[in-house]
Amino acid sequence: MALQSTIRRCKGREGAAISNFVFALLTVLVALPRVASAVPSFASQTGLPCAQCHVMAFGPQLTEFGRQFKLNGYTFAKQDGGVNIPLSAIVIAAYNNVNKEAPTPSPYSDKENLALQDVSVYFAGRITDHLGAFVKATYDNIFDTTTWDTLDVRYARTVELGGHSAVLGVDVNNSPTAQDLWNSTHAWGFPYIVSELVPFPINTLALVQSLGNTVLGGSLYSMIDSRWYVELGFYKGVSNKWLANLGLPGANPNIVGAAPYGRLTWHQQTGPHYLELGLLGFSAKLQPFQPTTSETNRTSDYGIDASYQFNVGTPRAFDAHASWIHENRKLDASFAVGASDSTSNSFDTFEADVSYIIDQTWVPTASVFNSNGSTNHLMFAPGPIFGSASGAPTTGGYTLRFEWVPFGKIGSFASPWVNLRLGAQYTGYWRFNGGSSNYDGFGRSASDNNSLFVYAWLAF
Repeated sequence: MALQSTIRRCKGREGAAISNFVFALLTVLVALPRVASAVPSFASQTGLPCAQCHVMAFGPQLTEFGRQFKLNGYTFAKQDGGVNIPLSAIVIAAYNNVNKEAPTPSPYSDKENLALQDVSVYFAGRITDHLGAFVKATYDNIFDTTTWDTLDVRYARTVELGGHSAVLGVDVNNSPTAQDLWNSTHAWGFPYIVSELVPFPINTLALVQSLGNTVLGGSLYSMIDSRWYVELGFYKGVSNKWLANLGLPGANPNIVGAAPYGRLTWHQQTGPHYLELGLLGFSAKLQPFQPTTSETNRTSDYGIDASYQFNVGTPRAFDAHASWIHENRKLDASFAVGASDSTSNSFDTFEADVSYIIDQTWVPTASVFNSNGSTNHLMFAPGPIFGSASGAPTTGGYTLRFEWVPFGKIGSFASPWVNLRLGAQYTGYWRFNGGSSNYDGFGRSASDNNSLFVYAWLAF
């Protein structure tokens, strides 16, 4: 998936440093012993089509088999052995059109564009019998940056404990929820892919806005009796020196101490029905304005999520997800430097999506989203397009999408070497940055940010 990561907030040319890093990392990983065969790496490693792990025969939405594959450290493999270089690549090209002009990086149009968006390369597969990894680097053509992207390295084993079967694992990742097995949390949640050349709301959750790809965390997890999943981990910020080497200069979130992360889910398969219910918790103390002030901000997130799947893998299937997350914010540092008019506020997000999958090939999807939070006239000040006249971060809207995934099934063209996802997506807003009309104080309406996004997503 093309994550809405920190790369979209950074401009500059750090390509040489990150390219050297990625080459060295991949060289080390490829040199390690393993059992598998070719690319796209997961499909060829297991000898199974993409449709075995993915609801749509193309990621990221996972089937139960796909969740088990990730849970067990990406280590499932066919038995015939062979030599494998588990490298794959993704290319995303897109056309976008926004209702009313909004500024974009040169040389792009402020209204509509046809552009190569992202090129990604990744190591994805088994390293040893119990160790595997998903390591991704992305070149963002819009902002001409090359950065590390998703990192998820796992070690897992199956054990028997007091008459209960359990998968025990250790995970290292660089973005909270990147390790999650379900598509109802941020890193792998809908819409999976977005245009980088349209306006985005002024505010989002801290674990999304400032921590994605700028931290490194470790966690212990367990799946008990294929029913209960529990995880506890901690995150630290990556230093500015290393972030510069990784293509994200100056992006250090300045976490004080360690930021705890917790996850608890229950799930059940009953006939054609699959249901997951989950809890999520995260907290971080930050020093965003050092050395100007030693005061700190603290964000504390807790949320619930749910996933429902029906008849996955059959000619007619449903896949649905929903989440609600509440974030409390203590803003002593922001208040001290005049960036906030209060020392605390809160923020809530709600998202839900449902897809109808026909032959794992044709997929209409509808989603709704809404965010609401405390009014703060200094944090959310008036300004053209991206500002808020009301000082409120409230945003609400919908997304309608239709996709075609022609490959990725048994007997598909060039399987497992090539996969393709073509889509058309329309996003509409009934509220943006606190208002529906003149929301920015400069005459812009929420619907002016409605946009059409047509894309080709190629994996090989």
